[in-house]
Amino acid sequence: MFAIVKIAGQQFRVQKDQTLYVPHLGGKEGDALEFADVLMTSGDGKVASGKDAKATIKAEIVNHVLGDKVIAFKMKRRKGFRKKHGHRTRYTQIRISDIVA
Repeated sequence: MFAIVKIAGQQFRVQKDQTLYVPHLGGKEGDALEFADVLMTSGDGKVASGKDAKATIKAEIVNHVLGDKVIAFKMKRRKGFRKKHGHRTRYTQIRISDIVA
């Protein structure tokens, strides 16, 4: 069984015991999460979407991590202007513990 759920404004396809990285969520490692914004469910040959997809996704926070460094470099030729800026996006690693339909 799998479901498509909206987490932090993005859509993810999730299955039981799957780990995935989502945009940073508040909470500590080991905290339990519950997502009710399910867009579609599929299992046992049945597909439910929209309001028919009444399911809840239960997950737990595994870890908080940083993504790869992204560097934005600006330069204007022949002017001596150079500007370098970088950032690392924060992610939360979660494990889907159950899909309750």
